[in-house]
Amino acid sequence: MKDLATIDEFFGLEHQLKYVALLKGKVGLTRRRAECFVKLWAYLLLKQQQELGIASKPVADLDLPEGFVACTHREANELFYAQQDRGSERAAGMMIDKLVALGLIEKEFDGNNICIRICSPLSDINESAQVNEPIELVTDSFNPRTDTIPVATFLARQYDWMNKKTTAAPQRIARKLRAWAKQYSKGMRVLRRCDTQDPIGFCFLYPVAAKSEENFFLPPSKSLHLSTASEIDPFEMAEVGDEDCTSLFIRSFQIDSAYLQHSNLYQLLEDARKTLINMQADFPNLCDLYTLTINPLTQSLALAIGFQKTGQDPQVSLYWMYMALDNYLSLDIEQALSNLKLD
Repeated sequence: MKDLATIDEFFGLEHQLKYVALLKGKVGLTRRRAECFVKLWAYLLLKQQQELGIASKPVADLDLPEGFVACTHREANELFYAQQDRGSERAAGMMIDKLVALGLIEKEFDGNNICIRICSPLSDINESAQVNEPIELVTDSFNPRTDTIPVATFLARQYDWMNKKTTAAPQRIARKLRAWAKQYSKGMRVLRRCDTQDPIGFCFLYPVAAKSEENFFLPPSKSLHLSTASEIDPFEMAEVGDEDCTSLFIRSFQIDSAYLQHSNLYQLLEDARKTLINMQADFPNLCDLYTLTINPLTQSLALAIGFQKTGQDPQVSLYWMYMALDNYLSLDIEQALSNLKLD
């Protein structure tokens, strides 16, 4: 397809806005995601018509493309972010993964290209939007017996861009989560649905032994663990009562993309604050918080709540970020999140 601008000629902006409005109400679907989905739908339909030699005329309603249509992250980036300063192929790939998690599309790799299938007719989306009720969520302790597999599954999707061996990733992550829970489960928290009890968010506050603190001053890629095939954990966990433990590593703070919204982020961040206060009884000299941002959203979130970049990796786009524990405990979380944009 030669000109992505022809999308607006093929499926006019007024019709796009109508579809975006109809998509409202589906769990986890922000306006920005709805806009990207509608553009992607129109693009795949137009591209397939052109590949089949069908004369393309402006339409007011979208039909479903037949099966899978090739679409690279480069194409998606131009489609999603053509009129914006921000954007990248990685960001476009993450947006595609969010749409997959929402059940709007499917993707597969044919050996050369990523191929995408639109799998949610608009009529079904519109009907579901009429009956969807707000889902009540609650923060809770991580239960290694019931929470491990669902948490490992959505964490694996977050690490997908870094680890191409995705079939093995959930199993490795599950094994690590259960091992960490045996060592110190107080720092492992979940955000779960009240109706199904399924965990849809996960926060892991990891107390770091003094001997491992040097990792915070080395290139961030040397401290990757869940996203690699290495069985050697670069961080040793501090034991309860260790007065030399001053640093805490936020090893994970993730919400399944289908539930990513400000209110859910606030709920999990506020729970993390309460958990940190409880952990001070076990580690009385905790004062430093570190996190490793693995994607643009986690970096934006960390910056919004007051973390500062302390070290960038020379090989990949990764950063160590730091915040004083006392500053987080006194933070107005709701105000900090007010300007955070969620695509």
